[in-house]
Amino acid sequence: MIAGLWWVSTEVLPNREHTDPEWLGKYEKPIFSDGKLLEGSAIGQGESLKLPLPVIQQIIDDTILYEEETQSVIITTPRKLVLLKTDEKTGQINNKPVELRFAPEKQDEVIYLPADLLTELYGAEVHEDSASGAVLLMTPGEQLNHVTVKESSKKDFTVALREEGSIHAPILQDMKSGTKLRILGEQEEWYYVQLYNGYTGFVKKASTVEGDSRQVPELEQALSPGKEKWKSKKVNLTWEAVYQVAPKPASIGELPGVNVVSPTWFSLIDGEGNVKSKADSAYVNWAHNQGMQVWGLFSNSFEPDLTTEALSSFDKRMTTILQMLHYAKLYDLDGINIDYENVYTKDGPNLTQFMRELRPLASEYGLVVSIDVTPKSNSEMWSAFLDRRALAPVVDYLILMAYDEHWAASPVSGSVASLPWVEASVNRILQEDGVDPDQMILGIPLYTRVWSETKVDGKTKVKSKAIGMKKAKEIIETYKLTPEFSADTGQNYVEYKEGDVLNRIWLEDAVSLQSRVDLAKSLGLAGVATWTRSFASAEAWDVLKQIIE
Repeated sequence: MIAGLWWVSTEVLPNREHTDPEWLGKYEKPIFSDGKLLEGSAIGQGESLKLPLPVIQQIIDDTILYEEETQSVIITTPRKLVLLKTDEKTGQINNKPVELRFAPEKQDEVIYLPADLLTELYGAEVHEDSASGAVLLMTPGEQLNHVTVKESSKKDFTVALREEGSIHAPILQDMKSGTKLRILGEQEEWYYVQLYNGYTGFVKKASTVEGDSRQVPELEQALSPGKEKWKSKKVNLTWEAVYQVAPKPASIGELPGVNVVSPTWFSLIDGEGNVKSKADSAYVNWAHNQGMQVWGLFSNSFEPDLTTEALSSFDKRMTTILQMLHYAKLYDLDGINIDYENVYTKDGPNLTQFMRELRPLASEYGLVVSIDVTPKSNSEMWSAFLDRRALAPVVDYLILMAYDEHWAASPVSGSVASLPWVEASVNRILQEDGVDPDQMILGIPLYTRVWSETKVDGKTKVKSKAIGMKKAKEIIETYKLTPEFSADTGQNYVEYKEGDVLNRIWLEDAVSLQSRVDLAKSLGLAGVATWTRSFASAEAWDVLKQIIE
């Protein structure tokens, strides 16, 4: 009889033992996301509730930056650049002062931010339970499916929330009729649920009725004002290389099909982030009268040490950004094209942060923001520093400089941009980095190189010289050459001798340009960009304009 009673009590009757969640008492204000307990505790309550920065970075936005030296928190969204300082109620949004209801604070080396900022900036929902202290953090787009504890006419009716999906598991909480439960999972006749006091456990499906389902609303992600103008148009950009003397608009001539010019007017001049300008209002007026936008190019002067210094702090980055915006307004620019090259790999994250901080301020001015990127390679100074996956969401366009497959000091002769190499370079970024085709502009060379090969001690010694399309045609006419199509490179090729020197040229001409335009169209890219305007022959523009037709 005793054995039978023990069997009934352990195998038939439900367990009435109660237990507490493991987290109870571990944190004063535990934080949950998607039913999971997170490391760390919230502080404050009600309107003064604050969440630890590591939790916010983990769940909401891993790009939020804390700058230890200035004790500043930097938050960037497509339209807002937010600067907060610990223990200060005055912050900045888009470089304008704003009064906060509650200041960020630092406790035990942890930064805490006001919870209401998450709702305002990201659309996150924060639920605080006053009894348990639990804080539930729900992110935009998160699906919330609910059931409720069924009604009963019995007095003091409750349903058990159990530690496991078994009637023999201990009870975490006795739930009254109408209690709302979020479904986290299912296990045969059990739901795995979370109450809004943070408790998670199992409830019998038969003890619940269907509740509401909803999705946490996502903030509307509208196109930037600058890109809105290009929503249904393709870009046909040409760079204007400006050295000592600015080109006179009257000498440029017609550029049929070109709808953007990008003159190399702006450059970094010191580690403080100051900008040198060679901008020319006459050129802007000429371009606008031709129906072209002007995207001023800003470079880091290809100086890696200056770049390290100028990107090293928020204040220095803002010096650059504010000066560029000043010039954009002064010269009535339509966009800013960023060209950072010869950069240490360690500075890559700071360059991405620079772009995050530039984007919302440039959007206020209605400017298009683009950045030039190289094809992916292991080269530290020319490729590895570029985080293309991270850059894509914070710019309007990535412009892929798909040239210099064989560069000026290449040890072997070869094409500047063979078609298979170009196509592979584009596809690698689209596929590996998740870049949308309509965000990428294909950079095309209007130059080639004359490769001069000589034999020295049985070895081939190579020198090269860059030439434009016009000069290449002159060489062909002078030496009465007949270009031959190279299937390997997808372009025409010529060679000729001068004494013991073999000169080889993989031509950039109507044939090669046509293949690039066709590639851009077939992949649905946002357009093309050409380096540089002065290298082009008249036939170049006739081919390139097909991108907008």
